[in-house]
Amino acid sequence: MNNTYQLPQPIAELLASSKNVDAKQPELIRQGGYVPPSMDLMIDAITALAMGKNLLLKGPTGAGKTKFAETLSNMFHQPMYSVNCSVDLDAESLMGFKTLAYHDNKQVIEFVPGPVTNAMNTGTFLYIDEINMAKPETLPLINGVLDYRRTVTNPFTNEIITAKKGFNVIAAINEGYIGTVPLNEALKNRFIIIDVPYIEGEQLRHLIASTTRLKDNHTIELFVQLSADLIAAVGQGKLSEDAASIRALLDACDLSTILPPKRAIQRAIAAKLEEVREREFVQNIADTLF
Repeated sequence: MNNTYQLPQPIAELLASSKNVDAKQPELIRQGGYVPPSMDLMIDAITALAMGKNLLLKGPTGAGKTKFAETLSNMFHQPMYSVNCSVDLDAESLMGFKTLAYHDNKQVIEFVPGPVTNAMNTGTFLYIDEINMAKPETLPLINGVLDYRRTVTNPFTNEIITAKKGFNVIAAINEGYIGTVPLNEALKNRFIIIDVPYIEGEQLRHLIASTTRLKDNHTIELFVQLSADLIAAVGQGKLSEDAASIRALLDACDLSTILPPKRAIQRAIAAKLEEVREREFVQNIADTLF
């Protein structure tokens, strides 16, 4: 089944503009969207989706994968149904479930569609978060959804569902976390993979200034440096990836407009880390900067 469709005009213009694509970044920031470290990431993701390919976003926690998916759905003017994977994910969580209802004073059994069913029937986006948290035996149910067939047999109604035009799948993955399992090759081969790194430097500076309550330029610079130090420590194996979460950093920036910055960092970043050693490491960096 050919699932490609006409690109909305702003996206067609973005793809056609190879020299001035970086000019789109301030626009994304103003709209509260994901700001990629390189516009190549955005262009590659848009291209894949426009061709009807499934997208797998790989990256550390807090790097903005969910925001990236939301931005893509907005750019395509597509609503997005979401699946949050866990070890408890089952067929009902994906496809829907049967329940008792009353019509004309008679008790009947109704089927309540789940996110996969809804997205396929309405021709919209489906977002599968933490896809490698699901049990390996659960995901093969939607293999047909993820390949050229774009079909699935609903195990609860025996209905064969074929996705309407515009349906597409974006998934996200954090590798190496407790509770995750490696994706099997058959599943991985159904995706185009985009690595989503942390944003840094000037982009992070703009993001803090435009999306948080913090407006003092000097303090913003200190938080940008804090982020760079945390990312470097993660790369050296001194901290877990949670410590460098951009989401947590933005929370700390907000809190710092009321609380002392070091206490804001303690609440928003350090306190989320499991090991005392890591919490102390983060606070030592904060003490040095602030």
